[in-house]
Amino acid sequence: MQLSLPEDSVPVKEMFERFFATESTSARVRAAEPVGFDAELWKELLALEVPLMRTASSAGGGEMSLFDACLMMEQAGRRLAPVPLAESLVALRVLGEVGGDAAREWIGKVRDEGAVLTFALHSVANGKPQLVPGGAVANGIVTFDGTELAIEVPAAALDAPHTLGGAALGVFTPGQGTRVVLASNADAKRIWEAGVEEWKILTSAALIGLAREAVEMGAAYACEREAFGQKIGTYQGLAHPLANDIIDADGAAMQLMWVLRAIADNAPDAGGLIATLFWWATRTATNCVAHSIHTFAGYGLSIEYDIQLYHRRAKAWALAYGDPEAELERGGRRLFLGETTSLPDPGAVDVNFASPDEGNALAEELRTLLTGILDPAKHSLFEENFEAHDWDVHRALGKAGFLFPSWPEKWGGRGADDDAARACRTVAAELGYAGLAAGVTGMAGTLVQAAGAPELQDEVLLGFARGEFTSCLGFTEPSGGSDVFAAKTRAVRDGDEWVINGQKMFTSGAELASYVLLLTRTDPDVPKHKGLTLFLVPLNVPGVEIQPVHTFMDERTNATFYADVRIPDRYRLGEVNGGVRMMATALSMEQGGSHYHHQMRKMVAAVLEWARNEERDGKPMIEHAGTLSRLARVYTHSAISEGLAARVLATRLAGEPDLAYGPASKVFTTEAFIKDSADLLDLASPGSLIRSKDGLGVVEIGYRHSTATSVYGGTSEVLRSMVAERRLNLPRSRA
Repeated sequence: MQLSLPEDSVPVKEMFERFFATESTSARVRAAEPVGFDAELWKELLALEVPLMRTASSAGGGEMSLFDACLMMEQAGRRLAPVPLAESLVALRVLGEVGGDAAREWIGKVRDEGAVLTFALHSVANGKPQLVPGGAVANGIVTFDGTELAIEVPAAALDAPHTLGGAALGVFTPGQGTRVVLASNADAKRIWEAGVEEWKILTSAALIGLAREAVEMGAAYACEREAFGQKIGTYQGLAHPLANDIIDADGAAMQLMWVLRAIADNAPDAGGLIATLFWWATRTATNCVAHSIHTFAGYGLSIEYDIQLYHRRAKAWALAYGDPEAELERGGRRLFLGETTSLPDPGAVDVNFASPDEGNALAEELRTLLTGILDPAKHSLFEENFEAHDWDVHRALGKAGFLFPSWPEKWGGRGADDDAARACRTVAAELGYAGLAAGVTGMAGTLVQAAGAPELQDEVLLGFARGEFTSCLGFTEPSGGSDVFAAKTRAVRDGDEWVINGQKMFTSGAELASYVLLLTRTDPDVPKHKGLTLFLVPLNVPGVEIQPVHTFMDERTNATFYADVRIPDRYRLGEVNGGVRMMATALSMEQGGSHYHHQMRKMVAAVLEWARNEERDGKPMIEHAGTLSRLARVYTHSAISEGLAARVLATRLAGEPDLAYGPASKVFTTEAFIKDSADLLDLASPGSLIRSKDGLGVVEIGYRHSTATSVYGGTSEVLRSMVAERRLNLPRSRA
């Protein structure tokens, strides 16, 4: 896995970050209005040959990768660069591909004479007028009429109507100027289609930059402005929408990389994902500017404040192509009906999301093992609850070292690196083995390795790894909820022992477990975060009582009670009153990226199969536009979810700063899982109401299970506060 910025791309990003910050200031953006074109900026870009970045080297261009071009476009988007950059990049790349005298002549006009060449986004076959980005200042427009690819030179400057946000939109009526044919027939169609798709990608990159900058502007303002005696950024009503927005914008950035990788790999879903990327980037930019301008309140409406510039362009740039919701439907047709399109050559794409089980010997060994022991008739596959636990499977995995493959061999693991361990988790999820007991036990075992006494390590680690016994979590209390640091369960030292009294709630898996990872208060006289200590408590000692609590997800959880429970000090993890540090490690594992994208895709597959066979209004449901859009939405959410989860691991592997990426991943994925399972339940109703372990039954299971996912490992509200504080530098939030 490689998601860090490639070494060769770092100077590209840094150069354009400096360039646009210096040369595309808000003053120059304002001065370029109402048309939306800065002639001096265009000259400066031509001096650097930026519009020729994507043009073939054989035609005198830079032949830069689409990945690096997107890095440049994101920085242009951050500074609202008032030039037709995406359009010129596409038009000039097309000329470099076509070749010929006319193409060479126009490349020279742009480079040597400062001409503006733009790209008509829609076929001109019907001869009707269309708005062309950059058309208001264009010397030439690349067009396609269904047969021929051509350059049309307008007979006169195009009308430039006063629009929402500049973009130098010109009203172009085909056939009124001089036309030079570049290519014809199938070749022309392929080149033009690839150009349109490239424009969507480049514009999505610009919208991502715009969205991120708008959110950061709102966050910065929220750190300065005070209301009711507090910085407004402390109020969750403002902080949480901004946190959601930066999660969505970062998700769009991950999807952009995912799309580029898919194109490079000739993945069958690449064309569909380009369409849904454009939809998602547009939707995200719209939400980001709306919440940011709301943060500025009345000041944001003033033309003196820059945020209104972003608010208008978030729509104007994207809508030059048309309704973004139509792209969601188009994505559905490509993903589920086999509609095809031509794709641009991306060049080098040095990022990698590839599922690491591909070619991974350890993962293939696990696949062979699980395939041999999992029985759909016997085991509750694809169910995320402790009722699905099977001791025979658990012990078989332990015997082979696959419960915790990253653990050292001396503690029963396989000594696997993080990538190989992720590969094993991917295989287990693909085959339907959730292994919740193993996940919780792994958390406990990792803490024991890091901070447990040698005697405790000898007592539990090999037993955990071999599948002989498990652990559960004792964090939440009846009065505390997600505020685990408000724990009231007391642990009082008595010589070399501790006496524990209290109660924990939602101790899932306790009925199976031999130990509980228990958070206690050891000093009630200091602030709540400073008086906590973590223990691994045996559940077979006197004074422990486990009472079942049943949920509508067909899942049992528990309330656990501790009355004068005595344990030796060797069961303590970390320093006395050092529980916060231990909990930070534990919660980072619990919030370390969500895996519900597997279930989301399984639901899409089930509804897709149903939609192919169910007819309404005289045609299969899969042919209805609404069905295609809704399935494409969930498919896209699953891709973004997987990308955000991958970022968590990639950041850890690269040793890069973790800006609450785990909480961000969990917030996005669980909220999408909840909404999407409900929507698919609606779409496939009434058959989706019937309980079953296959077919539409997986949607019903997903709907019930999803409800709890925004609570597990910390509620979405708590995690949004973490994102707001660590990703956006907002102050600690309050209700």
